[in-house]
Amino acid sequence: MAKDASTKGEAKGRYVLLLRGINVGGSNKLAMRDLSRLCERAGATNVVTYIQSGNVVLSAPPPTAEALHHRVASLIHEELGLTVPVVVRTAREFAAVAKRHACAPPSSEAKALYVAFLAAAPSAANIARLDPARSPGDVFALKGRELFLCLAAGAGKTKLTNDYFERTLGTTSTIRNWNTVQKLAALVTRDG
Repeated sequence: MAKDASTKGEAKGRYVLLLRGINVGGSNKLAMRDLSRLCERAGATNVVTYIQSGNVVLSAPPPTAEALHHRVASLIHEELGLTVPVVVRTAREFAAVAKRHACAPPSSEAKALYVAFLAAAPSAANIARLDPARSPGDVFALKGRELFLCLAAGAGKTKLTNDYFERTLGTTSTIRNWNTVQKLAALVTRDG
């Protein structure tokens, strides 16, 4: 009962957690109900998952949120034996990303638009290593901790992959399509 009273008194924020590489090609299988449970064990409330690719919207008080992605990743490893990087954004940060795709020409179809969410802002030296000609027809724009992608031939044919960005930028990245970004923005900005 005391826990409920103290929890009600704490200001909670809304967050989006993006897990890298789960339920892809039959590997790193993680049921969303298990992911929800682990997020709650890590101190989150109002947990909502979206599709099977590791998208979570939740509420947490600021001290918990700062360490939430590390705690969730640790619990996934401890309980399920999976090593899964987790990238986190506040509701405000996520809503800002979803407002406008930074490299999309007006004629772009939503199915060609993606965002790579980076765990940390890359160094200037690593940014300089990005090759704009790596995947002809595809373009990208780096804005802080987000890399906006316009993939003309689709995600299956591009050379602008998570592995390339992680190696080049020296930080974890996880890519979401523009429709998923829009859906998560709507979920995280509604009242939790």
